[in-house]
Amino acid sequence: MSAAGTLPATATLRALLETLTPGYRTYSIHPLAGSYSNFTHRLQVEFAAAPPKQLVLRRYSPAKNPENEKARREYQALQRLRAHGIPVPKPLLMDDAAQLLDLPGIVTEFTAGRQIEPPTQAAYWGSRAAETARMLARIHTAPFTAADQQYLMDDDVEVAWFIKTGSIPDYMRRDPDGADVWHLVSEHLPQRRRTAARFLHTDYWSGNILWARGCITAVVDWEEAGFGDPAADVAYCRMEYFLEGLPHAADEFLRAYEAAAGGALDNLPLFEIAASARPMTDPAGWFTRPHMETRFRQFIQRAKTALLTASR
Repeated sequence: MSAAGTLPATATLRALLETLTPGYRTYSIHPLAGSYSNFTHRLQVEFAAAPPKQLVLRRYSPAKNPENEKARREYQALQRLRAHGIPVPKPLLMDDAAQLLDLPGIVTEFTAGRQIEPPTQAAYWGSRAAETARMLARIHTAPFTAADQQYLMDDDVEVAWFIKTGSIPDYMRRDPDGADVWHLVSEHLPQRRRTAARFLHTDYWSGNILWARGCITAVVDWEEAGFGDPAADVAYCRMEYFLEGLPHAADEFLRAYEAAAGGALDNLPLFEIAASARPMTDPAGWFTRPHMETRFRQFIQRAKTALLTASR
């Protein structure tokens, strides 16, 4: 269901605005693009004698939030990241019990900026690879505590969700590379070189980065914030570059990331193979244009070669 089809009730919005913006005169609500596992809207709030305010209301789909963790995870991740100087939206309210928002959700300040949207802006997306990588390296320096781990996802486990049951999922059986991916991750993940866990985004790609005048204004969508091997974030973003036909940008992204982070990523091929399981869950939704699937197969083959070479 689209965000436009899940507008909050009028009474819900009025109660919310009375809490956050008392004395407002009127408001308008607009669905925001990119709402997949959540329903996200921009609220334009007008006042009689003060400048208008813009808020973002994010409520989480019950079907995608079975354990009711996303509101708390995103809200607290935003607090932690802002304290570390990372450009993310300012969190204003958390309602993980759905007492005010009808569904579990959060409210943040609106951050100006636009997504870079391949394919029409693919060349520009490629040209910003180094800056995109340096921002990810900054994110990975954000500190977190044992208490934070209670709400963050353990990405060393979650990015390999498909091996948890011990048998190959049907969607991977149907994929030409699915069985290989499953066996490689099952075999090599327990044997990987252990690295210091970092604060991770888990879904770092062009759709979750806002830009203005060539600079990043915010990294958004932290409902899957986690901790673990930083190669998981790097792998996922590199896969998008490959799918868009920008392997040179993927390599520039890696060089810039490793320069900013101060070293090479030991487990990158393994996490690239693990990342490739995501498109297998919905090939029609991922391979929407000519050549994308061919590039996807090349991405897998390149990662397999690197992993097996390193394992000898």
